[in-house]
Amino acid sequence: MAKHETRIVADEKVPTIEIIREFDAAPEQVFRAHVDPELYARWVGPHSMTTRITRWDARTGGEWAFANDRDGEQIASFYGSFHEVRANERIVWTFTYEGVPDGVSLETLTFEQLDGGGTRLRVLSVVEDFQTRDGILSSGMDTGVNEGYEKLDELLAKDPR
Repeated sequence: MAKHETRIVADEKVPTIEIIREFDAAPEQVFRAHVDPELYARWVGPHSMTTRITRWDARTGGEWAFANDRDGEQIASFYGSFHEVRANERIVWTFTYEGVPDGVSLETLTFEQLDGGGTRLRVLSVVEDFQTRDGILSSGMDTGVNEGYEKLDELLAKDPR
């Protein structure tokens, strides 16, 4: 069981998904786990899959891509662009599932310093319409998000750099 609850909120008025999660690590650590491809591959996604980074240039104007594998078989792949990378504070990127190449979401990640040294991560995803948003929510993304953040908790506890 995770120490911190992950909140996933769908706005009734605009097609967004907001994910809010706290970590017992400094913003620099949580930020690094999002921009270092070796670290990112170790925690993102559900326990049942592994992640292979295929492109990664974590800078403003850079690009990224990764694939999820299960039992040696590719299950899904994703790609996007880094629109803004502001060290330890904010990442703005696009996020596209290769199976739905017209379904681009714009995501803003903010890393907020908490009293006591922790971090509140906020991820705001804006998608084209409510149908897309509701499809993402019903896809099982909550399992991948929750299990991924559990893995990130473990990673941050083991590697506090």
